[in-house]
Parts: sequence; C-alpha cells; structure tokens
Amino acid sequence: MRLALFQPDIPQNTGTMLRLAACLGVAVDLIEPCGFVWDDRRLRRSGMDYLKGVDLTRHESWAAFRAARGPGRLLLLTTAGEIAYTDFRFRPTDTLLVGRESAGVPAEVHAAAEARLVIPILASARALNVAVAAAMALGEARRQVKLGRLREAS
Repeated sequence: MRLALFQPDIPQNTGTMLRLAACLGVAVDLIEPCGFVWDDRRLRRSGMDYLKGVDLTRHESWAAFRAARGPGRLLLLTTAGEIAYTDFRFRPTDTLLVGRESAGVPAEVHAAAEARLVIPILASARALNVAVAAAMALGEARRQVKLGRLREAS
C-alpha cells in the first residue's frame, strides 16, 4: 500500500502525512513541485524524527510519477468522489492519492484514477484537512487488507 501526495502546498500537512506513513509502514510518493521549500522547518516540526523512517520517493512531475508507477490501482481521495471510502474494497497494492490543499488535482489526474473516493461529511462543510482525510482512508484500507497491528501493545 502506498500514499501519493500531489504537489502539496502546506509543509505541516506534508510532515503529518509523512509521519503517518512512517508509523503505518506505508510507502510515500511525493509528486512535485511542492508549494514550499523541502527543508522547511514546519515540515520537520510536524514530521518530527519520523521523517527519516519514511519510505519516500520524490517524483519531479506527474509524468515522472506515472512513468515510475508499479502494479496496483491509483485511487483518488476527493470531495468529488463517487464512492464512500468505507464502501470501497481496498487491495494491498493500492496507491491512495491526495491532492493539493489549495486546488485538489487537475482533470488529467482525476481521469487517471481508477476510482475516486469520498469521505462523507456534512453538506455545510467544505472539506476535511488533507492529512486527516489521508489518515481516515489509510486506516480503513489497512483494516480491510488486514495490515492492522504492526507490533503487540505493551
């Protein structure tokens, strides 16, 4: 299972998602350009010391990401999704893609996704924070494919 970040804007969200991935053992694809300098202190602060434990691949563009992709489905988490993430059947080889905080993803990226998933929220709300949405969807995906516990509780 992988998490892909499309041209992230906010270093704190990116750091939080990298920390999430490190804790869950999920590889990350970062599709550039980023909306911040990569060594931003806010990225380091939110990612903390987990950043060095992330299986991270940086791609210079959407085209480079597409060329490097391995097997598995590309699933877009979007407010314009067609199926609730809890109703979708995940596979261990899936890549969950999240868009830019400011603009989501362009039509070309929407078209490339094999499924567009949504987290149902109140009609009066615009959207969840991208890091929160990624955590919810990855948690459900891992539950479904039985990647639950990585270690025994102490």
